[in-house]
Amino acid sequence: MQAISRKTSRLATVGALAGAAVLAVSVPAFAHVTVAAEGAAAKGGYAVVDFKVPNERDNASTTKLEVAFPTDHPLASVMPEPVNGWKVEVTKSKLDKPLKMHGKQISEAVSKVTWTATDGKGILPGYFQKFPVSVGALPQDADQLVFKALQTYSNKEVVRWIEVPQKGQAEPDNPAPTLQLTAAADDAHGAAAQNASAGSKSAESTSTAAAESGSDTTARVLGVVGIVVGAAGVAYGVFAGRRRTAA
Repeated sequence: MQAISRKTSRLATVGALAGAAVLAVSVPAFAHVTVAAEGAAAKGGYAVVDFKVPNERDNASTTKLEVAFPTDHPLASVMPEPVNGWKVEVTKSKLDKPLKMHGKQISEAVSKVTWTATDGKGILPGYFQKFPVSVGALPQDADQLVFKALQTYSNKEVVRWIEVPQKGQAEPDNPAPTLQLTAAADDAHGAAAQNASAGSKSAESTSTAAAESGSDTTARVLGVVGIVVGAAGVAYGVFAGRRRTAA
């Protein structure tokens, strides 16, 4: 009995340690500063993206967020949405290579957006905040955009979310917010148009076949009627001839 009790105790201890390890690994995954599009973030198009900032501390609030915008794929249009209790500042920088947008050359682009709490509270422990931004035009020659971010707490602590995730490798401790881009909208529209055209042709072929079938049926009915009428005429002629002969 004692052996069974000791074995049960060891299993319980191992299970508790395993559970604690899983919790320790999984909790940080939910606490990262992340970026996600409201809908699709199609290459070459525009999108509204949300920077989601959770508060990881129990004794301090988040009072500032700084997001660096990519310089390898600069975005000509960046428009933050006002957030109650926060002041937003947009920083632009000169581009090494001007961009073309709506037929005009753009010589500078947004390099950083900073949100600072104005009510003294910021993001309290146990809460998160979303910071929406309209961006575009998204690059057509990239599959993702990396936004490095700095999160500042009321106790002056700064968490640097700047490590770029690499394919095939474990997620870093402080991953940078990464926006995944989808296929260009034109491709989808082209496919839809092609499908619509195919559907239209199919419907047209069906309609033509139905019309031809209807015409053929009508012709057959008329032919049968003509035969019946003709036969009736012949019969009537023979009958009339017999009556005249009898008279």
